[in-house]
Amino acid sequence: MGDYVRLTMDVVVLAGGFGTRLRPWTNSVPKPLLPILDKSMIEHVVAVLPESLVDRVLIAAGFGIGRMREYFSTLSLPYEMVIVEETEPLGTGGAIANCKDHLSGGTFCVINGDLITSLRVEEMLDLHTANGGIATISLWEVEDPSRFGVADFDPEEGKIRRFQEKPPREEAYSNLINAGTYILEPDIFKLMPDGAHSIERDVYEDLAEIGGLNGFPFEGWFVDAGTSASYIEAAQVCITNRRFSSGVIMGDSWFGDGSSNAGDVRRSAVGAGAEIGEGAAVRDSVILEGARVGSGCRVEGCLIGMDARIDDDQELSDEIVNHVLGTA
Repeated sequence: MGDYVRLTMDVVVLAGGFGTRLRPWTNSVPKPLLPILDKSMIEHVVAVLPESLVDRVLIAAGFGIGRMREYFSTLSLPYEMVIVEETEPLGTGGAIANCKDHLSGGTFCVINGDLITSLRVEEMLDLHTANGGIATISLWEVEDPSRFGVADFDPEEGKIRRFQEKPPREEAYSNLINAGTYILEPDIFKLMPDGAHSIERDVYEDLAEIGGLNGFPFEGWFVDAGTSASYIEAAQVCITNRRFSSGVIMGDSWFGDGSSNAGDVRRSAVGAGAEIGEGAAVRDSVILEGARVGSGCRVEGCLIGMDARIDDDQELSDEIVNHVLGTA
């Protein structure tokens, strides 16, 4: 047998949502562009794929299109970046189908646009290639699967036999949930209904029954960074696993270039040029670039936006403080 040559893939990033759970931040900054440490969320999402594997990245987006185009035009990326606009909400399946004309026609990858994970997509692709079938889904084990789509997974064959959506805990097939990354063959489009639809409900359930759906369990970390608590968790995961290219780690927190700290910061991220005042205590929070937390403040479980100002001696808990943009 000759040497196996792995082909490159197009990647579709599903970023069509409005980021409502991260408002007011997302009223002015599209969720894919929100920074986690020193990279945008979408750059972290795509980072699970080795650069050698990626041919083109398609961002399926419905909000902040102009701002995203402007942002990515300033970056030097090792792959082509194309933004595919959704003029109306299309669901996961409709969003993927909306990208069809931009795909090269081979095997492609789909990733939910707010996932920070340790998934090894190259190993997932190897399983997909070896196992056949039209689709392979990443799977993650949770203690309580009742809030998720649950897979009845056969580890010997690597196949998902059945799906169930948000079952009672005691009736769940397993503790393995759909973890939001898919490797698909172009034949998947033949199974999709027209218009807006959910690929999970409208395609995968039937595909599982005919043996065309593979599963790929993985371990490490898996964060859906769509809420303020999970956004903070995503920053903490990126700190722990050194997912940044500038700034420094001090204790268990990350400090961006040009930031200053005269307080006590723990399990938090402090963006470039941000200031933590004398005697301030910051816990489990994300402070974005240019923000200032005043002296004597206590900040816990908070998101502090770009260039925001927190007056001295304030106490904030579980709050999102908006960016201060466009004041120059």
